[in-house]
Amino acid sequence: MKRRWRMTIDEILTAKEGEHFEFKTAERRFGYTELQKYASALSNEGGGKIVFGVSDARPRKVVGSQAFDQPERTRKGLISSLHINVDFELFNEGTDSRVLVITVPPRPIGLPVQVDGVAWWREGDSLVPMPEDVRLKIYEESGRDFSAEICKDARMSDLDPAAIETFRKVWMEKRGNKQIANLSQEQLLRDCEAVNRKGEITYAALILFGTHEALGEFLGNAETVFEYRGNEASGPAGQRKDFREGLFCYFDQLWELINLRNLKLPYQEGFFVYDVYAYNERAVREAVLNAVCHRNYQLPGSVFVKQYPDRIVFDSPGGFIGDITPENVLDRQSARNRRLAEILGRCGLVERSGQGMNLIFEESVKDAKALPDFEGTNGARVRLTLGAVIVDDSIIRLLKVIGDKTLASFATEDFLVIRAALMNEKLSQAMKRRVSRLVDLGVLERVGRNKVLVSRQYYKSIGKGGVFTRLKGLDNDTNRELLRKHMMETGNGGVKLSEFKQVLPALGDRQIQWLLKSMVKSGVVYSQGKTKAARWYLNSPKGKLTS
Repeated sequence: MKRRWRMTIDEILTAKEGEHFEFKTAERRFGYTELQKYASALSNEGGGKIVFGVSDARPRKVVGSQAFDQPERTRKGLISSLHINVDFELFNEGTDSRVLVITVPPRPIGLPVQVDGVAWWREGDSLVPMPEDVRLKIYEESGRDFSAEICKDARMSDLDPAAIETFRKVWMEKRGNKQIANLSQEQLLRDCEAVNRKGEITYAALILFGTHEALGEFLGNAETVFEYRGNEASGPAGQRKDFREGLFCYFDQLWELINLRNLKLPYQEGFFVYDVYAYNERAVREAVLNAVCHRNYQLPGSVFVKQYPDRIVFDSPGGFIGDITPENVLDRQSARNRRLAEILGRCGLVERSGQGMNLIFEESVKDAKALPDFEGTNGARVRLTLGAVIVDDSIIRLLKVIGDKTLASFATEDFLVIRAALMNEKLSQAMKRRVSRLVDLGVLERVGRNKVLVSRQYYKSIGKGGVFTRLKGLDNDTNRELLRKHMMETGNGGVKLSEFKQVLPALGDRQIQWLLKSMVKSGVVYSQGKTKAARWYLNSPKGKLTS
């Protein structure tokens, strides 16, 4: 039975603390790190709610909590660090009665939710690292993890010392743990589980740190191929570079090759001209990490990165796994190579190897590029295309006006809603759930039962106030006056509905019929005939509106 997560405050007050609830008074504050651990534990145990501002002892009472006074920013931080789609609700938003409920979804299949490389678990009233036997059972859910298997004939000499030092440096910088500097390379690899206690080398270690010779001998398809092509013509690429070595050997070099042809794209704001780059570094790096981390290493073929003047394409062997599709890729996570993902997580790249697709979408919106495209993806491969051309620079200017402080609290769906509203595109169900908050912020404005626009003030701020008026449409009185004037100019022959649609092309049949009925009611017009054959006439030669 599917669990219902949306609850009333009364249902929350009477809920049983335990498997799916944690109650915290937190009248003043609550530590963010502690929140991360509780969210990790709840997710690993099937999901649940963390309630702030309610007493723990029964009968529970609302005591109010000031913890996390910017819950949207807290939500985004949890999504970024845990890679699960956390949500929140606020009840009784007064000084002494504020209740914050953070909803935590279940962990992905086959992958525990971790905080800085540690998966948390609840043991009574305490938080503890997840027991090893529980972790093993979770890993078994999605089947074999090739990256955790031992390459029997590989030795430490098959790993590139420079690549291991690069990993050490990134781990120290991201985690701020200076003790890592004192570890031997073998101990470093044991601590991140790239090498087991016996000193045996995993395939994850080869994929990340292997030398060219070692990969050629043990895992020849662990290769990333870069090509630059100036057009669609078949034949040799304009430039090609094969990387058959560990990821930490070539990760920066690959970006440097792409950046060689990274043109600045100008856009104008008033009298000033600004630039964005054709290829966004964060988005490109995320796409590379996703391709390397989630490809199927038991299939032949290499990861291909193909750069064109107007786009860049990432092609990796192995289709999406589980129930992941191009439509739900922002909401579902599952690691094909779990050990590989965990090692990248330990050095601070977990957001890239886990839920980096969210960041790719966000960066595409910020740079006003086409949204990431999965056309060409099938059961044998995943193909991701990132556009390099500005679609509409109004998006860039609008986000600048909204400001970094507000944007810092945005979820991925918020960026997608704003883009869709500005480009007059249909909103998905997930995007519709974000509309109310954006309306409250004044970023969006409702202009009908099912339609929203970027608000008038923001259109004015980017010099497009007239566009807002056109998209919103004229008010009803103005529309009625336009219909009346058209009937006056037509004469006594009457006017069909099809003609009125030419006068008000932005309105549908029902909206025009509603206007005409209101004019009949006020005595301005009358109709003869039915359905599409009906004609409309003025009640007087002058056709003056009487109300």
